[in-house]
Amino acid sequence: MRNGITHLYIPGPTNIPEAVRQAMNVPMQDMRAADFGELTKPLFEGVRKVFKAEAGRVFLFPSSGSGAWEAAMTNTLSPGDRVLMASYGQFSQLWVQMAASLGLQVECLEVPWGEGVPLEAYEQRLKADRSHAIKAVFVTHNETATGVTSDVAGVRAALDAAGHPALLFVDGVSSIGSIDFRQDDWGVDLAVAGSQKGFMLPAGLSLIGVSDKALEASKGATLRRCYFDFADMAKMNAEGFFPYTPPTQLFHGLKASLALLFEEGLDQVFARHARLAEGVRRGVAAWGLELCAAHPRWYSDTVSAVRVPAGVDAREVIRLGYQRYRTSFGSGLGPLAGKVFRIGHLGDLNEVMCLAALASAEMALLDAGADLEAGSGVAAAQAWYREAAAQQVRLAAE
Repeated sequence: MRNGITHLYIPGPTNIPEAVRQAMNVPMQDMRAADFGELTKPLFEGVRKVFKAEAGRVFLFPSSGSGAWEAAMTNTLSPGDRVLMASYGQFSQLWVQMAASLGLQVECLEVPWGEGVPLEAYEQRLKADRSHAIKAVFVTHNETATGVTSDVAGVRAALDAAGHPALLFVDGVSSIGSIDFRQDDWGVDLAVAGSQKGFMLPAGLSLIGVSDKALEASKGATLRRCYFDFADMAKMNAEGFFPYTPPTQLFHGLKASLALLFEEGLDQVFARHARLAEGVRRGVAAWGLELCAAHPRWYSDTVSAVRVPAGVDAREVIRLGYQRYRTSFGSGLGPLAGKVFRIGHLGDLNEVMCLAALASAEMALLDAGADLEAGSGVAAAQAWYREAAAQQVRLAAE
């Protein structure tokens, strides 16, 4: 007999709050009924608040984040358009591959895994493009494979410095709803998110923030699209409806998850993620191990990719964590397979849950042959969380 729960510390899908699970446990309803918009129309406004996007529109598609990647490109670009992208991890690389498969002319800058978006190289390339042949620039805000967060505002600054009119695409699947994101302020034209990360839902719903500039571009874009057509969605979304059967239960879940985010307050959500992530990072440092992220300026507050010591296979750490201690960690992807394991610390999470992740990881690392002191990582994180809690108490008293 297995008691308790199996612990989930992968960077998505994340833990689903009980309030969200209960909200989705409703009978099926008529998605053509006159009152269906009472459920759906407030969701668009709620998502706008999370994206910090007052202009443009938001769209909700029944798909994973990959579907939103495709929707963003096919609605705003044309075959043969030149796009500037960078590959610095598994997911940025997959977006590059999708762009090429769709018939775009991809100019890809290769960056060592562990670093972020190459701001200087982007700016140089954009300044050199005097004919404005580049139609779009892409950024993976949070590279889940490496635990690296890139500077989206810096990319906007590079575009502005070059006086370049290219659209700015951002993959925010593992950032939006967990770390600060400002679509309007950063001049992001197409922002992509997924339900299974910071929105604390099952996979299956993608969210796209689309600027007025991108909506205008969609009128002349000629990449083939059908299911993911913005125009079809816009026609029916105005009254809260959809051009095909929508994922009604996920909408009820989204309503509940938005309520939780706004009840806590977005700034507090971001501060919590930063606090929890720092505790995990201090635990990793206490083990004497390093992160895949090559510099603190790139540390992600939603996932830490931990490099295992020489002679230890990260795949064995993951196997032992799951089989012996009923804890799931993220695997190393691509060239990082066997070299890192990933601790996801985003969504419905608190300090004690992060301590449990570190404790399970310590045991799995020891069992896999790592030379570290049992309890060292947990103790380092405990000290940080106690310090942070005391600071919160002091601030509340002022």
